[in-house]
Amino acid sequence: MSFPIDRPRRLRRTERFRALVRETRLSADDLVQPYFVVPGEGVKKAIPSMPGQYHLSVDRLEDEAGKAFDAGVPAVILFGLPSYKDEIGSAAWDDEAEVQRAIRALKKQLPDLLVISDVCLCEYTSHGHCGRIAGGDVDNDTTLELLARTAVSHARAGADIVAPSDMMDGRVRAIREALDRNGFSHIAILAYAVKYASAYYGPFRDAAESAPRFGDRRSYQMDPANVLEALREAELDIAEGADMIMVKPGVAYLDVLARVKQTFNRVTAAYQVSGEYSMIQAAAANGWIDRDRVVLETLTGFKRAGADLILTYFAAEFAGRL
Repeated sequence: MSFPIDRPRRLRRTERFRALVRETRLSADDLVQPYFVVPGEGVKKAIPSMPGQYHLSVDRLEDEAGKAFDAGVPAVILFGLPSYKDEIGSAAWDDEAEVQRAIRALKKQLPDLLVISDVCLCEYTSHGHCGRIAGGDVDNDTTLELLARTAVSHARAGADIVAPSDMMDGRVRAIREALDRNGFSHIAILAYAVKYASAYYGPFRDAAESAPRFGDRRSYQMDPANVLEALREAELDIAEGADMIMVKPGVAYLDVLARVKQTFNRVTAAYQVSGEYSMIQAAAANGWIDRDRVVLETLTGFKRAGADLILTYFAAEFAGRL
């Protein structure tokens, strides 16, 4: 026995001591703040299912993103609620749509802020699915062209990073080729490589008005029981040209995040999704948890499991504390 020679508690005596020997360090540089952009002017409308988050018009987004950037948040990711929807989601690649306008505004006001655009069609289609419908299901191959057009439109507006979240097979290659062909070879792709068909997305679908009108997304998002499939998905996206890969959701998939990071050693993101955010907010509102400690503990868990960046609705609030 090594006791009493080895006493691990010696290194835990004070906060200064604990900080000195801390293994995992969370920084504001690790955080990405999501925003929901809507039509109109002067709009800052609370999202009931996500307390503390808002629908923002472009002018109000500029204010909020500016505060986040001043607090130390290096990047934002934008989701759009369009002024119109149709069967193929054509507003997604409309150069005058909300996300494109928001990108231009943010890059003009905050040129050093990294702007990530979510590339998907679910917010833009009248049926709420992530692509073109054929035979009652999303048609993979004809959807790829639409996703590529969307990514090019975002790049043309000034996005630094495009982030396909649709989970169509081959979409990273289609987007990479379209970006390169249109003079955007410098634009990075953050692929939602490992995106599970999760029940944790409920508040987001309310916020983004993107719930499917029929069926569900289990034919293209991943089975929550699978991890080897996650490694295969990440491998394919990297081979197709993804510069960064993401695991989504976060807390219930920390084992997957760790496996993906250890296997590929690529820049890897974790998304603390809407359901995770709202559960923390609800428990804190009831006095059941110490909210701030739980948030920091959870974000540290993502970092410890291998995340190089963390998409979280807490980013703007907590960046200054790090």
